[in-house]
Amino acid sequence: MKKHPSTLLTIGLTALVTAVATTFARNFISGERKIKHRIAQRYGIADPQFERSMSQLLGPPILDGNLVVPLRNGVEIFPAMLAAIESAERSITFETFVYWSGAIAQKFADALSAQARRGVKVHVLVDGVGCDCVHGPALRQMDEAGVEVEVYHITNIARANHRTHRKLLIIDGQIGFTGGVGIADQWDGNAASPEEWRDSHYRVEGPVVAQMQAAFLDNWMKTRSIVLHGEEYFPALKAVGSHRCQMFKSSPMEGSESARLMYLLSLAAAERSVKVGNAYFVPDDLTAQTLVEAVERGVKVEVLLPGRHMHSAVVRSASRDRWGELLARGVRIYEFEPSMYHCKTMIIDRLWTSVGSANFDNRSFRLNDEANLNIIDREIAAAESQAFDRDVARSREVTYEDWRRRPFWQRVTDGASALLRSQL
Repeated sequence: MKKHPSTLLTIGLTALVTAVATTFARNFISGERKIKHRIAQRYGIADPQFERSMSQLLGPPILDGNLVVPLRNGVEIFPAMLAAIESAERSITFETFVYWSGAIAQKFADALSAQARRGVKVHVLVDGVGCDCVHGPALRQMDEAGVEVEVYHITNIARANHRTHRKLLIIDGQIGFTGGVGIADQWDGNAASPEEWRDSHYRVEGPVVAQMQAAFLDNWMKTRSIVLHGEEYFPALKAVGSHRCQMFKSSPMEGSESARLMYLLSLAAAERSVKVGNAYFVPDDLTAQTLVEAVERGVKVEVLLPGRHMHSAVVRSASRDRWGELLARGVRIYEFEPSMYHCKTMIIDRLWTSVGSANFDNRSFRLNDEANLNIIDREIAAAESQAFDRDVARSREVTYEDWRRRPFWQRVTDGASALLRSQL
């Protein structure tokens, strides 16, 4: 029987509405429940139970025998990464969110292309939103040179809001890099002017590099549908240092609360000091409460954020809307003045350090794929604390009175921006 045109129209409209609703739900509504109840302090950072919790609740396990070398700003970061690429003999795996056209992007394209032509197996994964040159000359050059290039979630409409924010570079399965830096000219230099962003990255050797490789392969398998394995990617790794490390990763497809839980557990275990350096700080209610409770039990809590050179006015405004209770309850907040501050660093009790790609916002906690290097080591914590304090010395402290006296128009803008908090 032939269907009436109005019936066909109804069926078509129903299918369209269903498709749109499904796409919206998959991108903007999490099917998982959030952790709503506070995490009580039952042990400190130095207690072996903290390490067991981090290893077993979040995984993978914390491993001994690693060497972590902090790198500050593009002046140190880019030469170290490029030198490592040029030293590769068997494989290079590289995942990044930001890959913006310019001189730095071209240097990486040249180095990766040269290694692919030499016969090194080179695999590059860039994010479809973070990369501004998906169809540009840099990626085309790499592809023509034999680099295997994948763009994350560029055509998957159902996952368009889920991005990879990870920053991973692994050379021969033996040397790894991670941190906050993007591949763009904005990161070049030494944070000496507004055009030179402030950031940190980390060169890593030792058994934890295998965990970094596994984090890369997590998304490579989702995009390329190929498993990379064998000696070229997972060689035997010997102890090379004394740093105890864990390469923590999170993804909305594999438990979106993992990054948030990692931060909440860490903050709940603090006994003396918390230093948080973060580019995008828009904490949810429970995270803000956990910071305040740390202050109430005598912990000194300091938060270092971008100042007027923040490249996202909406995020800065939404962040500022959350400061009132924190400042009133004793959290100290600083705004970095020389340039855009892009670090993602947390140091607790001068022992536990977490660095990498995750921010204190809902996008990192529930929407993005993130990867952080967690380190239990007093030497690294001391180095990161000193770097944090040097940045604070170049910052302006915001007081509760400053926040309370901000102009009316700013209050309105902050409140409106805060309505977008779930997507920031």
